[in-house]
Amino acid sequence: MQIKSLIPKFIMIFSLTVIFYSCKSSDVEKILSAEERFELGIKEYEKGNYLEAINEFSIITMQYPGSAVSDDAQFFLGECRFKREEYLLASYEFETLKRNMPASPLVPKAQYKIAMCYYMLSPKSYLDQTYSFKAIDEFQTFIEYFPDDSLVVDAENKISELREKLAKKDFDTAILYTNMEYYKAATFYYDKVIDLYHDTKYSELAYVGKIEVLIKRKKYDEAKLEAEIFLKKYPQSKHKYKVELLVGSNYEKRM
Repeated sequence: MQIKSLIPKFIMIFSLTVIFYSCKSSDVEKILSAEERFELGIKEYEKGNYLEAINEFSIITMQYPGSAVSDDAQFFLGECRFKREEYLLASYEFETLKRNMPASPLVPKAQYKIAMCYYMLSPKSYLDQTYSFKAIDEFQTFIEYFPDDSLVVDAENKISELREKLAKKDFDTAILYTNMEYYKAATFYYDKVIDLYHDTKYSELAYVGKIEVLIKRKKYDEAKLEAEIFLKKYPQSKHKYKVELLVGSNYEKRM
């Protein structure tokens, strides 16, 4: 009987203790300003404690959405995710900054980082290139809206790099079809490289490949026409002699 009578008292004391410490914890949170929390978050970020930093920055965006550091906190949420290589989550955080705080001076950086997220997700050339296309779109958006930003040159270089990768994928596909003797399919992909990626090194190679395939298909007149275009477009090409020999020798065989 004595033990049973003590249980309600124990529960009451335990509950009061929990309430006391909860209130105490709540009071600590109230004491910290948005700026102080942001400072704590930055310290954790600089130490590489990204999950701890995310916690601090999240409190700011949820509890102090109108503070002077709310956009900084939102930006660093993206940076923390980026550092953790959580690129899709990072792009979401940067997009949130753009959407909810369009007047923030951090919007240009956020747009650039969105593009970088997809750039980091861009795989080897032989894999699906959805993220490469997405990265190019985001870099182009950055250049279009912020043409005077210091990161524009880097964005242009990243676009060129991604376009080389896309061109390589289609060129390698053309080579594959050539080796399999599916010449029509090979011609299609050579044309794709020539038309879409004329500013890459693979355009020149695609012309040579297309000329070879046209000759194998006995389309000598078309091969001669492509050779003339090639020689006019790439007069200093190291493949010049090969193209002239291919077309010339095959025309001699027809005579």
